[in-house]
Amino acid sequence: MNNENEPRSRKSSPSHVKKRDPKLRKRVCWALLALTLIVFLGVGTYIYHILNSAKDTLDKTYNGSNVTKSRDVSSVLKDKRPISILLLGTDTGDLGRDDTGRTDTIIVATLNPETKTTTLTSIPRDTKVKVPDSVNSYDKVNSAYTIGGVSTAIETIQDTLDIPIDYYVLVNMRGLTQIVDAVGGITIKPLLTFKYEDADVTKGKTVTLNGKQALSYSRMRYDDPEGDYGRQKRQKQVIEAIVNKSLSVSAVSNYQKLLKSIGSNMQTDLTYGDMITIATSYKDAGQTIESNVLQGQDTMLDGLSYQVASASEKKKVSDAIRKQLGLDASTKSFDDDSSLTDPTGSSTYQTTDDKTTTYNPDYSDPSDHTGTYAY
Repeated sequence: MNNENEPRSRKSSPSHVKKRDPKLRKRVCWALLALTLIVFLGVGTYIYHILNSAKDTLDKTYNGSNVTKSRDVSSVLKDKRPISILLLGTDTGDLGRDDTGRTDTIIVATLNPETKTTTLTSIPRDTKVKVPDSVNSYDKVNSAYTIGGVSTAIETIQDTLDIPIDYYVLVNMRGLTQIVDAVGGITIKPLLTFKYEDADVTKGKTVTLNGKQALSYSRMRYDDPEGDYGRQKRQKQVIEAIVNKSLSVSAVSNYQKLLKSIGSNMQTDLTYGDMITIATSYKDAGQTIESNVLQGQDTMLDGLSYQVASASEKKKVSDAIRKQLGLDASTKSFDDDSSLTDPTGSSTYQTTDDKTTTYNPDYSDPSDHTGTYAY
């Protein structure tokens, strides 16, 4: 059983199983990634001068991870070799508040200036993992930050996938809509037809979204036939729209406003000097943005829903990330929990009104935007 540490991993409340407070479920995947790409992969000389003028703001975001790096990141950065950044989005309103919260957005970003590619690998928040120093035999990956902070979150991802994490960026909920508003809104072709909070969109009909609308568009989950994976497709679409808009001349003048708006909502172990190096030496890595996901099966364990990834899936994702970093394939023997999954091969998501949506979890092509659902 896995119940001795329930307050720390938030497992004791039945409402946590079936119902999600929408105020706490504001997903930050798209905003977090857009922020990182805008700051670090921007527009060359413009970004250099903007970062330089925002030095005081960016200096305040520094917070060491207290994790011994698995490789010499200073030399990696100096030699312009591929790097990895762990992107974490918290479900709280303010960094440093008593309620630590969970990192419901977990993404490993690899920046490779040689191949001119940035790859974003999503780790679903409910993925079953072993968290270092936890009294539980297993936890959800989003509780690692709750249990031990950034250092434990980093160690958990490194151990789970056998990959090096060079840096981290942690962003909280407050002010994320300002990212879209700071670039003057984004234009997209919705993948689904639905109404949700501030979003009212029609599939395939081009629409311009402001910050609140973009957040709502990227948040909707339970009315998407692909559940969390469908939401990831929409988040990826929004990320690309933000990045493309940020590179336009009209948006450049808003970078200082953008950086100031996120200064109090972000912490990272990237120094100001590191940011300058990435902005100038790694900007080509933003030419192509690819995405991947650690694919799991929805499985009920001790009355809670987990995403359980097989050993072969962990190996596949590990090797893909390591290849992006120019490293050899992993020799680790990954834990295989596939026997815990639903033998039918389908996954289920329980909605807020206790309905269940079943979908095919074979989500192998993140660029396949083939939504067919009309709300």
